[in-house]
Amino acid sequence: MIDHDNVILEVKNLKLHFPIYRGLFQRLVGHVRAVDGVSFTLRDGEVMGLVGESGCGKTTVGRTILRLYDPTEGEIWYHRTTGELIDLATLNQKQMKRLRREMRMIFQDPFSSLNPRLTVRDIIGEPLEIHGVAHGKEAEQRVAELMESVGLNPALMRRYPHEFSGGQRQRIGLARTLSLNPRLIIADEPVSALDVSVQAQVLNLLQELQRRLGLTLVFIAHDLSVVEHISDRIAVMYVGKIMEMADTPELLSHPLHPYTEALLSAVPPADPDIKPNRIQLQGEVPSPANPPSGCIFHPRCIYAQAICSQEEPMLEEVAPGHHVSCHFARELHLKGVGATV
Repeated sequence: MIDHDNVILEVKNLKLHFPIYRGLFQRLVGHVRAVDGVSFTLRDGEVMGLVGESGCGKTTVGRTILRLYDPTEGEIWYHRTTGELIDLATLNQKQMKRLRREMRMIFQDPFSSLNPRLTVRDIIGEPLEIHGVAHGKEAEQRVAELMESVGLNPALMRRYPHEFSGGQRQRIGLARTLSLNPRLIIADEPVSALDVSVQAQVLNLLQELQRRLGLTLVFIAHDLSVVEHISDRIAVMYVGKIMEMADTPELLSHPLHPYTEALLSAVPPADPDIKPNRIQLQGEVPSPANPPSGCIFHPRCIYAQAICSQEEPMLEEVAPGHHVSCHFARELHLKGVGATV
């Protein structure tokens, strides 16, 4: 159960619809429902994994929480250490600036997210200068401390991003994110652009920093094996909606949604001699500009019945801490990770 005295973030019915314009006069003809009614609660010091196929809206959720996008509808309640409760969805960019020190983002591509014209010292130190935290020698000393904390040699701070490897560039981005001692970090697929061996190094570093600094993370990824490694809780997204959400061991061993079962079947078993029971979903992911009626997953679901195409299921708690959006969640017996033929 969620301890509401220990909550840092509450997202309620969050929506972000991008308008579609066509024709000579750019007439509004519809909307792309990138995020369509997402709700979850995040505990202080928790790592929540947000997982799903490419294009499901998970990155958009993260960017909307930090107000890089303006939400179409919904509430984003942030609990400050002072006890102040703020709905981020109602703030303008000037009002958001004072909260940027507490909420930061790690971007997916470690190269394009770093300014190639700035040295590492300037990249990591820029937030310190902007927010008036440190200047000059004091800022340089702080940059050196941050570089050491992420496993980089401070003697390299005068170099430029192109002189570093992909893993090193992601460490630079992580140091920049940590420069203002944030409470909440949105990590947008921070290891997906890295080699597998480097992925493990960066994941272990992020996990160690999270424990040592008491950080709260929303960890966005499409690889369930990566999310499993770092997350306390996992939310599974599909075409702008959360399909299932539970503590990591519970979701991996006892999935209640057919889409989660299909994702888990794709996780390779630890023993290479074991043949996995891979579930091949039929059909295509529906367009968020023209979603199907009823349950958005029903055109691809092998368990779908008539009600699934007519009535949209609500995300409800069917077991302590286990939420699912499926009409038959209590009746289906689905296979967890490691299930074999």
